[in-house]
Amino acid sequence: MTDTSKKAQRQGLRRREALALLPLLAAPWPALAQTDLTDLERVRATGTLKVAVYKDNAPFSSGPVADMKGLDVSLAEALARKMNLKLSLLPFDAGENMGDDLRNMVWRGHYLGYGPADVMLQVPADRYLANANPQVAIISPYMRQSNVLLHDTRRLADAASPEDLKGQALAAEKGSGAASVLMGYGGGLLRNQVAIFNSGVEAAQAVLDGKAVGAFVSRAQAESVLSRQPAAAAQFRISKITFNNGIVDNGWPVGLAIKSSNKNLGEALDTAMKAIRESGEMLAIFKQHGLTLTAP
Repeated sequence: MTDTSKKAQRQGLRRREALALLPLLAAPWPALAQTDLTDLERVRATGTLKVAVYKDNAPFSSGPVADMKGLDVSLAEALARKMNLKLSLLPFDAGENMGDDLRNMVWRGHYLGYGPADVMLQVPADRYLANANPQVAIISPYMRQSNVLLHDTRRLADAASPEDLKGQALAAEKGSGAASVLMGYGGGLLRNQVAIFNSGVEAAQAVLDGKAVGAFVSRAQAESVLSRQPAAAAQFRISKITFNNGIVDNGWPVGLAIKSSNKNLGEALDTAMKAIRESGEMLAIFKQHGLTLTAP
């Protein structure tokens, strides 16, 4: 082979090598370095915080998907703002159980390609739930949920015991724990008195509309309905009522859920939640939605 042909061959190899490198050179730098980013850096690289909230879950998150309202929506906005990120809501329908919701919206994503989010709101901060779902970390409790009796004092002045409810028209939310407790008490003692509504807010509204004497719903549901009709609120009362062998129901805290491996993101969210609470913004959000800020 002559010197000229050897030189041409070497130039041909260099051209082929350069062409082989072009796809890599054309790739965006973030794509090349993505595996080196922490979980928080990956979120920040998108510029967006993806927050999962339940659909049809007033007073926390309800309304048209493009214009949802509620306490959890306002809290999601505050979290994104504190973290200097844009907010992307991922509203979803509740699954058969909380484990399904955590799988679909936090650590794996739905089989239809929806999710997962960076964080999910309104998750019970429950030890048994956490142990049953090790892929998830439940952090930063921000309120305490509890069931109460909203009742019309003109028709039921006091209600300290389930026995006080006998003979009264009652309301509860379909599929809720409150409905199960109410209808199961005393082997079904009150079952025939209970009207079932699609939501706890509708059940509470039935009391204000005179369709029921009392509704066993969450405190947040009862307060949100009363806040919309302040002039009528004086004749209605929220009472704690004990169903289970004299054991007082102290409710349950709810917080945020993230993928358990996303420790840096968890720390950033916890810092943001503390700032929202300490600045008074958390209290303002609860007041905005007619709710009482309860210690988790």
